[in-house]
Amino acid sequence: MRDTGGSDSGDSDATAESDVTSSPARTDGGAVADGTSRESLRSRFRRSRFLESLPFWGPPGLLVLFFVYGAIGWNFIISLTGWEGLGSPDYSSLSTEMYTRLLTDASFHAAFRNTLVLLLAFTVLSLIVGLLVAILVDQKIRLENTFRTIYLLPMSLSFVVTAIFWSWMYNPRIGLVNEVLRSIGLESLTQAWLSDPQFKLAAIIFALMWQFSGYCMVVYLAGLRAIPNAQYEAARIDGASTIRLYWRVIIPQLRASTMSATVVLVVFALKAFDFLFVLFGVNPGQSADILSVMMYRVAFDRIQWAYGSAVAMVLFAMALGVIGPYLFVQYRRGEL
Repeated sequence: MRDTGGSDSGDSDATAESDVTSSPARTDGGAVADGTSRESLRSRFRRSRFLESLPFWGPPGLLVLFFVYGAIGWNFIISLTGWEGLGSPDYSSLSTEMYTRLLTDASFHAAFRNTLVLLLAFTVLSLIVGLLVAILVDQKIRLENTFRTIYLLPMSLSFVVTAIFWSWMYNPRIGLVNEVLRSIGLESLTQAWLSDPQFKLAAIIFALMWQFSGYCMVVYLAGLRAIPNAQYEAARIDGASTIRLYWRVIIPQLRASTMSATVVLVVFALKAFDFLFVLFGVNPGQSADILSVMMYRVAFDRIQWAYGSAVAMVLFAMALGVIGPYLFVQYRRGEL
């Protein structure tokens, strides 16, 4: 009886082994034969969303790759040459001479400093003003929609229109700014706002803040309206004052709105070339010069293309330094 049992056991083991050997390839994550696996991968790839969507994003992606990123790469190569804009650039001897020249150029130092001041002051002031106006509008004021539309209207204007408007506003004789100061008895404060080196940059920052604080107001208002009323009520029940309520409870929840608005403001600050060009031309002076104006002046007015390309790459690095971390954070959050 014991021998018979052993024989039955051996037969069952052989049968099981035979079944495993002759079993069909699994498609549910188990062991799969090599040929079937490759065929399954090919069929899944042919049915994938990537391949199905390729005709829609492929052509524009190639165009962006060539005309945007290709142009950026070519601009970087040009900055490593000594090309003056005449003839063809010499790619045989590339060097960092133009970037070394930037380090000793007083005009570049002034333009770089002014660009940083413009970025920081314009961005911070626009965020603060936009937040305060958004909190005011969030109190259910009368004619809220009308006020919101009027306050956001400057955002729809181009830099050219804004520059012409503020060149009249800052006019030392007939400008509205000085007229208002004279009418309230502060004639001693009237200035030649766009001629005095002490006030040029401040006047530019104020005008740009007027144009873009409405955008910040809309972004913050959307963030405020997304916060549940229960949090306001709970804070008031705990005895929190209005200032403490917004400082400790509401404003910390507006980080996403702040980050989104900051990126947009920085990009527009870096693109303020139109505004300054209309006001001052290619020579705004060291007190108001910024990198974008310097790039245009060096490349197209002085015909120093390699040096202008080096300034452009510094400007591109500044923009990438702001947008890069933002995209990384959005990717980590799963929002890209």
